[in-house]
Amino acid sequence: MAKLRKKARGAKQISPAKIVADEARYMMQTYRRPGVVFTHGRGTHLYDSHGREYLDFLAGIAVNALGYANPRIVRVIRREAGRTMHVSNLFHNPYQAPLARKLAEWSGLDRAFFANSGSEAVEGALKLARAHAHARAGSGGRQTRILALENSFHGRTFGALSITYPEKYREPFEPLVPGVEFVRFNDMADLEAKFDETVCAIIVEPIQGEGGIHLVSDEFWQRARELATQHDAALIADEIQAGLGRTGRRFAYQRFSLPPDIVTVAKPLGSGLPLGAFLASDEFASAFKPGLHGSTFGGGPLVCAAALEFLSVVEEKDLLANVRERGTEIRAGLKKLATRFDFIREIRGEGLIVGIDLSIEGGPLVKDALRRGLLINCTHEHILRLLPPFIISRRDVSEFFSKFERVLAGAAKSARPSAAAYDAKASAQPMALAAAR
Repeated sequence: MAKLRKKARGAKQISPAKIVADEARYMMQTYRRPGVVFTHGRGTHLYDSHGREYLDFLAGIAVNALGYANPRIVRVIRREAGRTMHVSNLFHNPYQAPLARKLAEWSGLDRAFFANSGSEAVEGALKLARAHAHARAGSGGRQTRILALENSFHGRTFGALSITYPEKYREPFEPLVPGVEFVRFNDMADLEAKFDETVCAIIVEPIQGEGGIHLVSDEFWQRARELATQHDAALIADEIQAGLGRTGRRFAYQRFSLPPDIVTVAKPLGSGLPLGAFLASDEFASAFKPGLHGSTFGGGPLVCAAALEFLSVVEEKDLLANVRERGTEIRAGLKKLATRFDFIREIRGEGLIVGIDLSIEGGPLVKDALRRGLLINCTHEHILRLLPPFIISRRDVSEFFSKFERVLAGAAKSARPSAAAYDAKASAQPMALAAAR
């Protein structure tokens, strides 16, 4: 343990205070960060510049599915860094095609395109849906509208932002991409009213992550699939946060009986390296011809080699079973805590994507958890989000509850006078209720 707490080797040591001060002076101020500076990690734990240990139940926002310093991932990255990190997409590299094949096998779709991020994957998926619509005989260019769901979050580039529901993300940058309309969450009547022959795509997160860990219903997905087929539009599954194993399935949409046409993935795929992709059936993928889409960095040899190793580890270590088992333990334990702390309104999720809906503000609990050596985060001001690595053990779950119960106990001391007022405030927020209903 002492060895783990040593400062990172081979790097010039800069004081944490200097790092924070330089960030405030030289970086664009788009993040609200605590003063802690993380220097290294091992397994499910991170260590800061003072050697303090933290249990990570956030995993870099669902990125570090294998935790930190996984020896197999480290070995592949070192190997490929010594060979070639980039050759461009003007040429073949040894790992793109095997990774595309593996993703096709996992998803049941046919073809892949590699990008650098989830937002880029969403942009490419929207372009592919439009290209398919334009290629249809007799479409006359009318099939251009895109449907998304209320409470959705798909990214921060212009196209992805245009289909992201919360106004706080969109309003500062309007006007955005036209032709987008939002459907009430799990509301089939609203879906049917807005889906017509002018729609080229509907994009759905099978589990809304940033939106508060809300699951799309079987009935809603089924109807979206039927309408997309009827109008020859694309059903796009945004699996950037919930996909590639986080639910205990390879993809969250695999709990439904019918597949999507296009799927976006990113977060855990590159094991911390920037890699995203969108996958499609042959019917839709054929709409892309040479020159219609591209990426300079997307799918380089180093990141694709790391992604292949990630998928192999998940398969060989049977991590999907671990995700299911640990997820069941976590939700069961949280439900027990909910009987003791009445400001816990609901526990939602599947596998290792879990939401704890509170009747009090969640921000102070996140800060207290950090102080106690536990990393979690909060969305919608009152929903705590847990996204631990796939490799967590029973011991990690026990450590989580030991720390988290103290966080809840601390919140209980100050929550009671304000809980009723905050509950009323939250109930008045249509954005949150759209998903809750």
